[in-house]
Amino acid sequence: MDWGVAIFAILGAQLLGAMTPGPSFVQVVRTSIAEGRAEGIAVAVGLGLGALVFALLALAGLREVLDRAPQAYLAFQVLGGLYLLSIAWRLLRGARARLENPPPVEAISAGSQPRAKGVIRACLRGVATQMSNPKIAVVFASIFAALMPGPAPGWVFLVLPPGIFLQETLWNILVALVFSSARPRAAYARAKTWVDGAAGLVIGTLGARLIWDALTTRSP
Repeated sequence: MDWGVAIFAILGAQLLGAMTPGPSFVQVVRTSIAEGRAEGIAVAVGLGLGALVFALLALAGLREVLDRAPQAYLAFQVLGGLYLLSIAWRLLRGARARLENPPPVEAISAGSQPRAKGVIRACLRGVATQMSNPKIAVVFASIFAALMPGPAPGWVFLVLPPGIFLQETLWNILVALVFSSARPRAAYARAKTWVDGAAGLVIGTLGARLIWDALTTRSP
């Protein structure tokens, strides 16, 4: 397998992974319907940046690092699980709070500017959500190790990670655009308690599972 075929294979495998529902998907959906389109897109960009980091690490030999330092990976699992639990706690704690004057989709579409700080926070939340999931690191490392025909030449670093960033970001932007439209946002306003509660339970369960897996895994 030459590098041209390998790049397309890796991009295809990673895109399928990006489209699989998980904490990232929940974060984009919830942010888009609760905070607005701009914030949802900002989360999508943050998720893309996190994927870019994992892609660079995978090209640099992440699989070998994980194999040689299993304790570091277990610590990564615990920290990631704790971060997801903190997100879940905030969602559950605020589930009953009323949504105060949600910005209309029409205003956002027409170009009204949301607060820059809110957009920046949303982007950082996307980065943190992506980076907090150690299973993504394993998936990236495994895909790259299985499909790379050899040590990556320099030009691959300039092509593959940006490609992964673009497809991860564009997919999640599509999700943000769908769920920030009028009907999903109106439905969220009516069922905020249930939506936030369900999102908190999903993310909390994933976080707890990460910690459980780390604590019950025996070092070789």
